[in-house]
Amino acid sequence: MKFAIITHVNHIKNNDQYFGYAPYVREMNIWLEYVDEVIVVGPLLHGNPGVIDIAYSHNKIDFRKVPDFSFTSFKSNIVSFIKLPIIFWKIFWAMNDADHIHLRCPGNVGLIGSLVQILFPGKIKTAKYAGNWDPKSNQPWTYKLQKKILNNSFLTRNMKVLVYGDWENQSKNMKSFFTATYSESEKLLPNKTDFENSVEFIFVGTLVSGKNPMYAIKLVEQCIKQNKNVILNLYGEGSERVALEEYIKKNKLENYIFLNGNQNQETIKKAYQKSHFVILPSKSEGWPKAIAEGMFWGCVSIATKVSCVPFMLDYGKRGILLEMDLEKDVFQIENVVKGKGDFLSKSKLAASWSQQYTTEVFESEIKKLLVK
Repeated sequence: MKFAIITHVNHIKNNDQYFGYAPYVREMNIWLEYVDEVIVVGPLLHGNPGVIDIAYSHNKIDFRKVPDFSFTSFKSNIVSFIKLPIIFWKIFWAMNDADHIHLRCPGNVGLIGSLVQILFPGKIKTAKYAGNWDPKSNQPWTYKLQKKILNNSFLTRNMKVLVYGDWENQSKNMKSFFTATYSESEKLLPNKTDFENSVEFIFVGTLVSGKNPMYAIKLVEQCIKQNKNVILNLYGEGSERVALEEYIKKNKLENYIFLNGNQNQETIKKAYQKSHFVILPSKSEGWPKAIAEGMFWGCVSIATKVSCVPFMLDYGKRGILLEMDLEKDVFQIENVVKGKGDFLSKSKLAASWSQQYTTEVFESEIKKLLVK
């Protein structure tokens, strides 16, 4: 089987291998176990792979570079329209050459892919929509357009669109799905220590306004005022880092809040294992990996009510749903910390739920989509 991936993910070529963002590539490597040849259509950058990049595990990859583009300003709109014919052309021929077409959405390349795939109604297709599928959510017009095309069973045929959560009034194209990071062999009953030595919080994600790391810091800052044994570790990089550093310094939080930058999977895993709470006050999510991963290790999640997060936290039974009001949210956290039994109960429920979604289960579901 010749498998074509249409993706917006940036890639780097190094020693005849193609590297990309680790969570994405790690997932794609599971798909690629069942295909003979791979065509990747996506941006290719110069440079060296970073600590959060890994390589595709396949010995027959045909990489077809497309220019990166966006519609964020008047100038970028003009430049992007010049690039579009090249991108359309490369995606068309990749799809024409493939036996199975796989789109990664939402994203600009995924948008073009969702349009071009209409020309191939007879080919087997899948799309992974990694964002928030909630029809009522406020999203960019490009995201809404992708969703309308993919959900339309007249325009989009022979397609399974993998989405996070169960939503009403969806077409036969939609399939509720999940993602996974850890294997069956890693399952452990959570054994979180009490709060006598410290209460440890963790934030894992890009340091950008959409992930709202500043709210995580302010939330923990209020907890510190009530309990000096509170620690927050943030993992990730992004445009907000300087502002976060300045806030930490200005408010004398250097002994409590730590910016650890990008780290590899093993380091993050160990950080989850020793943390009590995982925080993600994000404005939009699909299936937030930080939440699912933290829960796997018994962390009690503190997250916003976006996408399928309420379902993941069983509407508060196995986590804390943020109101995005500091006073109310600190009150919720303090109640869980003070009620040790409540914390341990949520921790066990969180681990029990998340440990259903192992890489083995994920692989078996992927195999069903590929092997007919």
